[in-house]
Amino acid sequence: MVHNLERPWLDALPPLREVINEHNLRADKKFGQNFLLDQNITDKIARAAGNLEGISAIEIGPGPGGLTRSLLRAGAKKVIAIEYDPRAIEALSGLQASAGQDLQIKHGDALDIDLTQLCDEPRAIIANLPYNIATPLLVGWLEQIYNKSSTYSSMTLMFQKEVAERIVAKEGDKAYGRLAVMCQWLCDVKKVFDLPPNAFTPPPKVKSSIVHFVPKTGQSNQPDFKKLEAITAAAFGQRRKMIRSSLKDYMEHIEALGFDPTLRAENLSVEQYIDLAKRIS
Repeated sequence: MVHNLERPWLDALPPLREVINEHNLRADKKFGQNFLLDQNITDKIARAAGNLEGISAIEIGPGPGGLTRSLLRAGAKKVIAIEYDPRAIEALSGLQASAGQDLQIKHGDALDIDLTQLCDEPRAIIANLPYNIATPLLVGWLEQIYNKSSTYSSMTLMFQKEVAERIVAKEGDKAYGRLAVMCQWLCDVKKVFDLPPNAFTPPPKVKSSIVHFVPKTGQSNQPDFKKLEAITAAAFGQRRKMIRSSLKDYMEHIEALGFDPTLRAENLSVEQYIDLAKRIS
């Protein structure tokens, strides 16, 4: 990673383990916390986000600030870190003092915060998401991208590996479902790399993966967001059934589009779901 010479103070920061011990910041299950302390890994996540110069990086759940440091080192214009745990905010105070205006720490629940109100475009979300709220956060951000594709220049997000596989799955895959359709409709998605449990403190019981999202631009004649959400929920809510049963409320549209009614939910492509939602919208 190109070292950002404008922030030489980053090299003088105490090691993260020292910060954790000093503030007695033990990872707490109720906050979905698993800390990433290896700078090589947090730097790799920052690299996966692409060129951050001139971009405001928004981070969810910074914990002791490992990824926060990497985002500052990678040259983000500024980092806005949203943290729910008051202990972590206290632990970030030293980093805040060194970073000054380059780091804003916001105390609150990411589910309740409209990220677009925190800074101007271009903005990117780069985060090791708390697993317990990762999917609702993602769906909320997708809806913002639906309303305006330039809302986020990109999102580089860590999920449980099985959630990441559901996001990038193709039709016919066992993991293909509602999340794949919603994500791939609005973004180009790519799984960048996996992380073993021992990369974290404490190690979670599951593997993790980084997924990079780039919003698609110039898409016109879009279906209604909530309509596509409802159709995919109905289809994949009964994924073992044929669509003539799981999507029986929409049969006239399915017939008009010439879809085979004996297909199952995982056999319809993202484009077919979009066409169906457009027709119903």
